[in-house]
Parts: sequence; C-alpha cells; structure tokens
Amino acid sequence: RELSSEVRYLPRVHGSGIFTRGETQILNAVTLAPLAEAQKLDGFNPVKEKFFIHHYNFPPFSVGEPGRMMTGRREVGHGALAERAIIPVLPSLEDFPYTIRSVSEALSSNGSTSMASVCSSSLALMDAGVPISSPVAGIAMGLITDESGKFVVLTDIQGAEDHIGDMDFKVAGTKDGVTALQMDIKVKGITFEIMEQALEKARIARLQILDHMSSTISEVSKEVSKYAPKITTINVPQEKIGAVIGSGGATIKGLQSEFDVSINIDEDGKVMIGANNSETADKVVDAINSIIKDVETGDVYNAKVVKLMNFGAFAEILPGKQGLIHISEISTERVENVESVLSVGDNVDVKVIKVDKQGRIDLSIKALLGDSSNDVDEINDDKDFKKSRRSGKRKQVGG
Repeated sequence: RELSSEVRYLPRVHGSGIFTRGETQILNAVTLAPLAEAQKLDGFNPVKEKFFIHHYNFPPFSVGEPGRMMTGRREVGHGALAERAIIPVLPSLEDFPYTIRSVSEALSSNGSTSMASVCSSSLALMDAGVPISSPVAGIAMGLITDESGKFVVLTDIQGAEDHIGDMDFKVAGTKDGVTALQMDIKVKGITFEIMEQALEKARIARLQILDHMSSTISEVSKEVSKYAPKITTINVPQEKIGAVIGSGGATIKGLQSEFDVSINIDEDGKVMIGANNSETADKVVDAINSIIKDVETGDVYNAKVVKLMNFGAFAEILPGKQGLIHISEISTERVENVESVLSVGDNVDVKVIKVDKQGRIDLSIKALLGDSSNDVDEINDDKDFKKSRRSGKRKQVGG
C-alpha cells in the first residue's frame, strides 16, 4: 500500500509524527518529563517504575462508527506490543534522563494500526530529540491456506484479509533485526516453511518502510523541543544527600516549591533537576551547591531571622542551614530584649564565629559592627524604616 509520513505535525508538543499506510493512519505525540514523573508500578514485578510508556487509542470514528472512546483489552494489548517494539532502541537513563510518554491515536483504520503505531512512534521520538539507536518499523503478515496444504503468505494485510485469512503475524524491528513479534492464527499450527517465508517477506517490507521513514527524518533532532523541560544533572557527595533532602524532605520540597522544578536524587548522589528553562535550573544548582558547601569559621552571610528565643535568635544562612545568634552577639552594647532589636523575617549580615563537632553554627552580628556605640540604634532605625515602608509612612527628619 502507498506510504506517507510527516514529523512536527503538532507544533506545540515535544515531538510528533504521522504515518499513513493505505487507509490506516496513526498520529503519535511524544511528551518528555523528568524522571520523577515515571509511572509507578504495583505488583510482584521487580521493576517498580516505567520510564517509557506507550499508549494506544482507537476511537470509533477511525472505522466510521459512532460511539464513545473506551480503553479495552485490545487497546492495552496493541499499546504494549508497540511499547515492546520500541524499548530495545531507547537510550539509557544516564544518556537521556527523561521519562517518555508516547501516545498513538488511530485517525483511520484498515488493518495493522499497531504496526503503524510503531512507525509513527519512531518518527515522533526522533522529532522529539530522543537519541534512539535505530528507527523501528512494523508490518502485519497474513496467510491463506487450503485443505491440500497449499498456502500463500500475504504482506501488509488489510481488514478484510485479516478477517478471512488464517494468520495475523505482526513483525516489528530495525534494519538489523526483529524487536517484537505477535501472532494470531485460526489454524491448528503453521509449518517452518510458512514461518520462514513470513519472516523473510516481513524483513523486505520492513526495510522498504524504513527507507521511506528515513526520507521524512533521517536523523534524531539535535536538541529537545524548547517546550520540553530542561534536565540538569549534578553530583553531590553521598554524605551530603541528607542535607539536600532535609528533615522530612523539607529542604528539597522547599526548593521544588520555590523554583517550580522537580528534583530526583539517586543513592549514589546523582541529582537530576527538571526545570522549565536553563536559567531556573542554574539557580537550583547554585542553591544545592550552597547547601552542600561546608560552613567555616570566618564566613560572612546575609541571613534571615527565622525564630526568636529569649537567649538569642536563629537565622538561616543557607537553605536548610541555621545558626544561633546569641543575645550577646547581637550588638556591642548590652541587649535586654531580643525582640526589641530583631524580628522574624529580618535580613542581617552575620559572621560565623564557631562550628562545633556536631555541626552546630554560632553566628555574630557584633563581629561585623565594629566599635560603634550606636549599633543597637542602627539596627532599630533600620527596623523602623522597614516598618514605615510597609505602612506607607515616612520617618520625619529635621526641623
């Protein structure tokens, strides 16, 4: 049957391909997501996550019928067959750290939509910039037999040939070999001769389809779509993984919420950041590097006051890292009441004056203030100025 194909058919998705063989036409759309979006699997299978998911939809209008679109065993089976055909050519997670969803939509059908789904999936994956090792194509082989044992193997069967024939043999693969097979037969069995002939004819047809597909897209796109998330990978020391995650996951959740990103951390310290753009990813990398950075005596930070106590204040110097500003370290003058000088949310410059063996950090404002006798007044003036700005009032100066 006549072949036609096209990529980038849908401009907004991460990758798309449309493949037509005769009256059978399949549109495939590929979506890329961070690894954290992998499908979670329940059951006794040792594989707990799927990073490549292929879905197959067969709406009634594809065969000229009305009705609601539903997912049944046929749709699940066809989707699984195409998924198995594609998996052998996918890159490793190290080379391409994305979760991939491929959705095939049957626009019209007259035989072998599952194999057309394999072809359209390959086109869409290449368009999306997924570095598959080789394109995959599929073909459906049929069989007509008589009572005397004579037989004819059919290539690229249509709906009528599938209905009246004795075999529906789906063969998918690359130019180098087969990646998936599925056979339905209506006879008691087939001979080696039938199998040999069917596989050879399927190989010839598959190579012809692959040649056609290469004329549409000859190589994988150099870059992923501008609409796809940008994945950045960094490595942190294993002993620092806990610091990045934080107590109860507070630190990593805070980063994800603040920057609207996804962060996935492996046991070996590999951190994968999924962001909408490179600029955001760079900011997250800087934040993580700040978290894993060792705090040393003498370092100076602009800290945020997060908690007040009667003996001092706790301030956050880095995401997930807090230190104590003792009441005696707030000013060169005596401070009677911490709340009269500091408030939660204040940003103050502090100096690290001690880091003990347990990692507890002591901070000092006084160490940066010098010998001025008006240190407390300066802090209070700054505090009053911030309050006046929030209330819309200005402090009167002069006469």
